Amino acid sequence: MMRKLILILFIGLQLGKVSAQQIQTPDQLYGVLFADVQMQNVLKDGKTFVDCIPKRDPADILKDYIRLKASQSGFNTRVFVKENFILPDTAIKTVITANKPVAGHINELWTALRRNPAQKVANSTLLDLPFPYIVPGGRFREIYYWDSYFTMLGLEVSGEHELTENMIKNFAWLIDQYGHIPNGNRNYYLSRSQPPFFSLMINLLSQAKGDKVYTDYLPALEKEYAYWMDQSAPTRHVVTMPDGSKLNRYYDQLNIPRQESYKEDVLIGQQQLTKNPEIYRDIRSAAESGWDFSSRWLADGIQLKTIQTTQIIPVDLNCLLYNLELTLQKCYQIKKDRTKEQLFKSLALQRKLSIQKYCWSPQQSWFTDYNIHTKKQSPILSLAGMYPLFFKLADLNQAKSVQQILQQKFLKPGGLISTPLNTHQQWDAPNGWAPLQWISITGLGNYGYHQLEKEIALRWINLNTNVYQRTGKLMEKYNVVDLKLKAGGGEYASQDGFGWTNGVLLSLMKKYALIK
Repeated sequence: MMRKLILILFIGLQLGKVSAQQIQTPDQLYGVLFADVQMQNVLKDGKTFVDCIPKRDPADILKDYIRLKASQSGFNTRVFVKENFILPDTAIKTVITANKPVAGHINELWTALRRNPAQKVANSTLLDLPFPYIVPGGRFREIYYWDSYFTMLGLEVSGEHELTENMIKNFAWLIDQYGHIPNGNRNYYLSRSQPPFFSLMINLLSQAKGDKVYTDYLPALEKEYAYWMDQSAPTRHVVTMPDGSKLNRYYDQLNIPRQESYKEDVLIGQQQLTKNPEIYRDIRSAAESGWDFSSRWLADGIQLKTIQTTQIIPVDLNCLLYNLELTLQKCYQIKKDRTKEQLFKSLALQRKLSIQKYCWSPQQSWFTDYNIHTKKQSPILSLAGMYPLFFKLADLNQAKSVQQILQQKFLKPGGLISTPLNTHQQWDAPNGWAPLQWISITGLGNYGYHQLEKEIALRWINLNTNVYQRTGKLMEKYNVVDLKLKAGGGEYASQDGFGWTNGVLLSLMKKYALIK
């Protein structure tokens, strides 16, 4: 009976999706011009060109590029691009000064990071949204899925309730249009989503607007669940475990180099495609995880060329889907649909049992990812292991062990490192990230470890505030090991702005009564 109900639900919700392949991305529009610009680092950051707006018809631009490149000696591709495209503006349009308190600075930044609906621009990669929204900042000129939940935490502190709801409305609109919430509102992101925080956004909104939001957003929640649980190609987020239960993984629909990091992917592909024909999908799937990149996804724990994301059952993803199942259970409880309420209650319980079975490592006293290739738990410890505490999936003994390991292996002068390994990937040591501080701090509080919870929060607040006072900036990520150094690693320079840092910092300052 349960399987029949799920099948009916999925068939109904998958109708009317817009396929990512129906929209032309920059590589399709510009062909050899796209490849040349990206491979030659013409604009330094690969994301810049894919965010450019053509000044005229792309077919004419490409035709002229091919002709001029062949006929002119000393042809300059950079000059050609600047003549034929409008380059994106990354400047934050506000006065930045460290003279004011950090909370006041963040309240001003919301204005700088806000984007309003605009008239559609021909051949732009931007997916237009119907309501205002907040972007993270810097090179991230569009709304991002999981970033937005942590940004909303701060918007709520600032009293920006309408903006929070508008962002949620945008995500519901994206689900209706495309069948899922893309990584960000760019057409080159349509082949993947990001960690599914939409149900947490609904939970957050309900605190201000009551239980009605659960029924209002039920169709969108159902569609998101259908996206993650669709077992047909090319989605394949679902994995049947050895005992027959179902868990999920990250799985991009495409197996080609990313538009926004084309050169980086091609160079890895040239080394590894014969060994791993799915190398591009594994890279893209790590981008879907939000942890791009981390030792979590690497077979040897060190080298990016050994990436194996699609072989990993991530503990954090499955905890998020557990919460989505519980949220759907609540929706149907409010609607008094007992059949579907019981269905999602059963699904959530089964997932909880599977997470306990496959992701709890007694040997490491930590929740880890599970490798479906080796049929073993990952040896890599990461802050993804705090999600079971955040969602109250851990038992009391597990929580006790986890908080001890957290103090021993993750706690540093500026907060928590993402993993204890220093691989030069940005989601490993020595970096700390706002969302993972929030997940960990909240998880500790859920089990009564308030002293450690507060210690981590205050270390993170002090680091953020000290960097702000020195530089006038709030950063995407921080070096939590050496507080005098900037965070490093990754495919691009560290960005300032910054949506989720602002949100988490403001929420923690409110929690500990530090806002003046």
